Amino acid sequence: MLRRIRPGWAAATTLGGACAALALWWLGGTSETAPAAEPGAPNVLVVMTDDQDSASMRVMRQTRQLIGARGTTFANSFATTPLCCPSRATFFTGQYAHNHGVRANKPGYAALDTSETVPVWLDRDGYRTAHVGKFLNRYGRDTDPREVPPGWDEWYASVDPSTYSMYGYTLNENGQLVNYGSAPRDYQTDVYADKAVDFVERSAGDQPFFLSVGTLAPHKDSGNPPRPAPRHAGAFANAPLPRPPSFNEKHVRDKPAFIRNRPRLGSARVDALTKLHRGRLRSLLAVDDLVKRVIDALRATGELANTLVIFTSDNGFLLGQHRLTGKNWVYESSVRVPLLIRGPGVPPGATRRQLVGNVDLAATILDATGATAPASHPLDGVSLLPLAFNPNARRGRQLLLESYVVPYTALRTSRYLFVRHRSGERELYDMRADPDQQRSLHAQRSYNRVESDLAARLRQLEDCAGRGCAAGSR
Repeated sequence: MLRRIRPGWAAATTLGGACAALALWWLGGTSETAPAAEPGAPNVLVVMTDDQDSASMRVMRQTRQLIGARGTTFANSFATTPLCCPSRATFFTGQYAHNHGVRANKPGYAALDTSETVPVWLDRDGYRTAHVGKFLNRYGRDTDPREVPPGWDEWYASVDPSTYSMYGYTLNENGQLVNYGSAPRDYQTDVYADKAVDFVERSAGDQPFFLSVGTLAPHKDSGNPPRPAPRHAGAFANAPLPRPPSFNEKHVRDKPAFIRNRPRLGSARVDALTKLHRGRLRSLLAVDDLVKRVIDALRATGELANTLVIFTSDNGFLLGQHRLTGKNWVYESSVRVPLLIRGPGVPPGATRRQLVGNVDLAATILDATGATAPASHPLDGVSLLPLAFNPNARRGRQLLLESYVVPYTALRTSRYLFVRHRSGERELYDMRADPDQQRSLHAQRSYNRVESDLAARLRQLEDCAGRGCAAGSR
């Protein structure tokens, strides 16, 4: 049965409603003061991939059509700590890593306070909640693999270390460990799709639901290139490895020592990266199918029009840019992630270019649903709904980027990236003139004032909490 849209959302689909919503938000009417969820509150579906860079969205035609074309694409979306476990903890808590305390993949899950998270808040507000797939790193490895964290009504989570195998993995299914084999039907992404569709079909009705789906793709498969579904095995056989100007960068005198001391990539390494790139693209095709299947299920059950759908990734991935591979780094392909949102009142076919981050997802979900986080758990992010309605909202936003494994803190503005490494080394890029980050300006005297201003703002954000993390954004 199709539920009515929450009144605030319905009003926001008109110009007057959007302006009213923006005015309330600007004056402090955030999710922390939102009323309790009404009977018509929207469902929420979040699909989060693993290690997906924004550029790879080009191969996900169905996802772009079903979510992006019918919703809003945030073109400047960032993982504030570009590493799997801290990033996922940021999504579930709405806080920067320096506040939620999950700073690395180890100890990972054990470091998260699961008592105050998005599913807990929605569950308290009457939502039916479910998680399918990857949760936080080391879940079930250092803790009881049968444990179901607070807030989840249904639980189908992969148990580490089997999470990282497309076949032969184990799921905790509502407290029972279930092993999957090597048959084609056991392909991990397709099993996740089956479970997500089943949950949607069983949950359609008067009670709103929250469904979180975490895929392994396009992450490596047990250290090997990502493994595609059998039906996609021959795809992208000749896809070239992208070689932007930053690829295998030749002149790195302006870079920190950890890059200057790195040799340029040889032919064998480039061949390996090419194989990895093709495997990543192939594995995403099954995720694209998963998105279509879940959207189709929402449509068939009459729930699609009243469901907030979010597609994103936990972090990006470097494939030879600046001589580097992987994540954790402060550079664009590592920190920039896809973010597509559709739902009641979200403008269709829109692109927004304000700076946003994974730290904003919890606030967005609470804003949409009317659920609240307790005052003891301030959210560091802001709701993205006003930004979707108004391309000029928060155009002066500044984001904190932080990493504790490759230790740095950084400030990202619409024009500049300023980085301070624990070693004391600095980087400064004019992202408008140098989007590939080839020339750091930190040593140029003409940029001393710019760097000084950015460094002062970075010092404010490094230990910010709650509203203080957004202070100064227009």
